[in-house]
Order: sequence, then structure tokens, then C-alpha cells
Amino acid sequence: MATIGGDAVTLLDVAKRLDPDGNTADIAELLTQNNEILQDIPWYEGNLPTGHRVTQRSGLPAAYYRKMNAGIPKSKSTTVQIDEAFGELTALCEIDKSVADLNGNTAAFRLSEARAFIEAMNQTFCQKLFYGNIAANGEEILGLAPRFSSITGADNGVNIIDAGGTGSNNTSLWLIGWSDHTVWGGFPKGSKAGIQFNKGAGDDWAFDANGNRFRAYIDDYKWQNGLVMKDWRFVVRVANIDTTALTKNASAGADLVDLVAQAVEKIHSLTGVTPRFYGNRTLSSFFRRQISNKIAQSTLAWGDVSGRRVMMLDEVPFRRVDGLLNTEARVV
Repeated sequence: MATIGGDAVTLLDVAKRLDPDGNTADIAELLTQNNEILQDIPWYEGNLPTGHRVTQRSGLPAAYYRKMNAGIPKSKSTTVQIDEAFGELTALCEIDKSVADLNGNTAAFRLSEARAFIEAMNQTFCQKLFYGNIAANGEEILGLAPRFSSITGADNGVNIIDAGGTGSNNTSLWLIGWSDHTVWGGFPKGSKAGIQFNKGAGDDWAFDANGNRFRAYIDDYKWQNGLVMKDWRFVVRVANIDTTALTKNASAGADLVDLVAQAVEKIHSLTGVTPRFYGNRTLSSFFRRQISNKIAQSTLAWGDVSGRRVMMLDEVPFRRVDGLLNTEARVV
């Protein structure tokens, strides 16, 4: 069984370092329990209070073969700066004090509610990580799908593989090489790992739908986060996978095993990064079924990631992400 190295700084690692008392770390641990992608993303502090300014290489200097006694022209590289904006994901919890105190263990009851709120934040972040669109909703983060939305109209279109779907029942398989110099998660400059949990010291007045007061425990959650892409060559999108046409033996529809091979060849490099495949439950199921029908030449294996057994595709771990849709429009 292969073992995948865990050198990248995860959200939980950052939280523990910034809050040795464990308050932030407890919430970070809850966040990562039900969201596998959070176990993969390396997190770093941004260089701006609202995001991170990225300097990207946009052009290389010229190099020449020189003749003896002859000079060469001078040249230089070119760069561009891009500001990655972070967003603030929030939730507010009000629990009627009488309800919370009923069983005599108020803290346990509030923790059970916290789990529900954190799961909701989990799902929202995961969806926006892929589909967030600040052009349509300025308060969101810019996700991966809007960045990789055109096969022919953008430079990074070379890293989009067309799986053939033409309708609106499509999903995508993603290959991402995480690292501090390629793609990473960010939190604002000066913040605590982007996560703040304000647990009220006691109860306070709250209001019902009619504006009448009642005593309640009030907790609020704030998670400032964003996606930083320093090098798009380390992201590959396999788009237009028609989920209604998939078959267990790839006799029709997308051949997922072949698409994996194409994706691995598209990514700039698997060296110096933490590579992961991401797909939803539909893809996870059909990967297992198609590979079992091609077992002689199978690229399926099992590996150990952070002590957990995971499916490997061409030696790259596959992570299931429920936030990835089966209703994507065709990417052209």
C-alpha cells in the first residue's frame, strides 16, 4: 500500500500553530472531518488584508547562440500582477436558552448545533471553491470553474479536456497540484487561519419573527478564505463528462480511465506538488466499475493518505467532492 507524504501545511496545522489553546483548532478539526479536500489544500496567509497579490511570469527573456567577437541583444522577462480577492463566509446561530438547558448539558447541545453550522459552511465553501463567481456575486470567491471555462478562448484552455458531453447533464473531473508556488488556499493578512468562532460568554436577548424578545445563546462563525492560483498549468479540468451516458465498461460515454491518463499528461508536473483528483459520487462509482472491467491494465490502486485508505488513479489519490455538480453546462 502506497503512503502519500503529508508535508503540506493544512488548515488544521495552521490553526493549531496560531491557537495553541485549541479554540480555533477545534473548529478546524470539525471542518476537515467531512470535507476531504480541506485535508489537501495548503493554507497560507495572504499579503493583503482582503486577499493576496500574485506576481506571475508573463514572458521569458530571449536567449541566443553567440558567435565569437559578436554581441547579443539584451532582453528581460516580463511579469503581471493579479489580486486574488478573499471572501467572508459567515453564519449566525441563536439557540433558545430554555431548549439548550433542558438536558442539563448546555455545552454538549451547543456543540451539536455547531457541527450543523460548520457542515453548512463546509458545503458552501466547497461549492464556491469550484463554482464561485465574483463577476455574478461580488461577495464570493473566484472558483476554479470560471477560471477554466473556455477551451478555445483562453490560454489555460489547453488544460481543459473535452470528454464529449454536449448537453447540461455534465460533470467535471479535476486534477490539482497543490503547493505554495502553484495553487493554495489563503486567509487574510493578520487573521487567525481565516477562521473565527465567537462563542458568546452567556445568553443574550434575541427576537422571534414577530419582534418579541427571548433569551438565547448566540454564536457566530466567520471564515475568511480564498483561492490563490499562481500557476494555472498545475490545474487540469476534464469537462463535459455526460453523467447520463456513462457505462460500467466504457462501451459508451466517457472512458474515465483514458481521461485520467490524458489529465496526468496535461498537468505541468507532479513533482514538488501534492497532486489530487477530485470528482463527485457519480464519477467515483463509475471509476470503480469501469476499472473492474479493465482490471488487466488497471490504473486503480489503493494508497494511504493521512492514515486513511483512498482510491488511487495513475498513482494520484482520488478525492470525492459532493459539491461537484452533475448539471454543468457544456464547456466549449
